[in-house]
Amino acid sequence: MDFYETHRATLDKALATIASRDYWSPYAESPRAYGEDAPAAGEAAFQERLGKAFELDQPGEGAMAVAESSPYGLALDVSYPAADPDELVAAASAAMGDWGRATPQSRAGVCLEILDRLSQNNFEMAYAVMHTTGQAFLMAFQAGGPHALDRGLEAVAYGYAEQTRLPDEMRWEKPQGKRDPLVIDKTWRVRPRGVAVTIGVSTFPTWNGYPGIFASLVTGNAVVVKPHPGTILPLAIFVEVARGVMADAGFDPNVVTLAVDSADAPIAKQLVTNPAVGMVDYTGGSAFGAWLEGNVTDALVFTEKAGVNSVVIDSAPDLKGVFRNLSVSTSMYSGQMCTTPQNIYIPRDGIDVGGERLSFDEVAGGFAAAVGGLLGDDARASDILGSIKGADTLPPIDEASAGGVVLLESRTVAHPSFPDAVVRSPVIVKVDAADRATYMREMFGPVIYVIASESTAHSLELATESAKTH
Repeated sequence: MDFYETHRATLDKALATIASRDYWSPYAESPRAYGEDAPAAGEAAFQERLGKAFELDQPGEGAMAVAESSPYGLALDVSYPAADPDELVAAASAAMGDWGRATPQSRAGVCLEILDRLSQNNFEMAYAVMHTTGQAFLMAFQAGGPHALDRGLEAVAYGYAEQTRLPDEMRWEKPQGKRDPLVIDKTWRVRPRGVAVTIGVSTFPTWNGYPGIFASLVTGNAVVVKPHPGTILPLAIFVEVARGVMADAGFDPNVVTLAVDSADAPIAKQLVTNPAVGMVDYTGGSAFGAWLEGNVTDALVFTEKAGVNSVVIDSAPDLKGVFRNLSVSTSMYSGQMCTTPQNIYIPRDGIDVGGERLSFDEVAGGFAAAVGGLLGDDARASDILGSIKGADTLPPIDEASAGGVVLLESRTVAHPSFPDAVVRSPVIVKVDAADRATYMREMFGPVIYVIASESTAHSLELATESAKTH
C-alpha cells in the first residue's frame, strides 16, 4: 500500500505549517469530534487489555510481570514481553537495513499511517494514559492523544524537509572555455545514524515520547522503546500499532520494538551503551539524565530533565485575570508536569494594579484565594488535579508546609468515581527571598512558593538562577 500518496495532503500541509508557524492540526482535540460510540469503544478496548499478557511478536521469550499500577486504584495486571536488551538492539539493527534504504517519501508515508491509526484509537490511549499516569481523563485524552500526535507529525515534517532539501541525483558541470566542461554525476544518500533508544517518562509517555521516536523513524533509524517501568501500557500500544503498519508496508516490524524493565532490574544502561545505538532520547529525572550526558559518548543524547519553573509578577492591569491563569497552571495534574510553575516572585513592597498599589500580602493572599476557589468543589477539583502518580510525591507537600507561612493548606480531595485515588490540592507557602534553601530546588508535585523579593529586578535574577542551576 502506498501510504505516502494516502497521506500526501497531510504531509504537504504539515510542511507548509512548519514554514508559516500558523496553527493547524489534523487531530481533533475535542472528544465530541469522534462520534457518540467512540468513548465506549475505547474504554472497552482498554478494559480488554487488563489482566492479560500484552502480545508482541518480537524477539524474546515469555512475559514479565511489572509494578505498573493505576493511581486511581484500578487493577491493571498487564504483563509484557521479556527480552534481552542486546537481542532487541541486534534485531533493530538488522531491520534498519531496508528501512534505512527506503525513500524519505516511503518512510514519511509509514510514519503518517502510524499517526493516523493512533488517532483512531485516541480513547483507548486516553484510558491507558489516565490509568498509568494519574492524569484526569480530559488531559489524558488531549495530551496523550491529539497533542502528542501533533508533536509526532511536526517531527515527521521537519525530518522529511531535511532529507529532501538536497537533490537525490544531479549532474554538476563547470565550463572550461574551449575545453570540454568538467562533469561530475553526484548522488546523495541519507544514511541513518543507528538504532535509537527512547527512554519514556512516567507522567507524559506519548507527549514526551513521540517527537524523538518519529524524528528517528522518518530519518531511517530503528527505535527501541523503553517505557518507564511504572507507565508502560501507552507506549506498548504505540509499539503494537507501529509494528502493524511496518508489516503492512512490507518492512521488518523490528524497526520498532518494546524493551520493558522493572525498577529492581533496570536495563537502560545496557541499552544505551550498546555500540549499535546511535541516539538516545530521554525524559525524566535529572540524576539519570546527567548520567546519560556524562557517560554515553558514542551516541547523540537528548535529555529533557526536571526543572524549577518561575513566574515573575511585576504589575497587572487585571489581577483577577492573572489569578485565573495562574490558579489553573499551578494546579493542573497536581503539579506533576515539567511545565508547572513552582516559584512565584512578587516584590515585597507590592505591585501596581491598574494604577492602584497593592501590597505583597494582598497579591499573595488573592492568589491563594483564587486557587482555593478553583478547587473548592471535589468533582471539579478531581477533573483538574487528577491523581498523585507516586507515593514519593506526598512527603514534600508536608515538608513544604513547615518551610514558611502557609497561605493555603493542601487538602485531600475525594474523587467521585475512584475512591482509592489519592488526590491532593496544592499547598501554597509564603517565603522570603533570603530563604533560598527552601525554594531554590524542585518540589515535584502540588507545592507552590510565593516569594517576597527586593524588586522585580531581583525576582528576575532569582528566576534566572533557578533556570540555570536546575
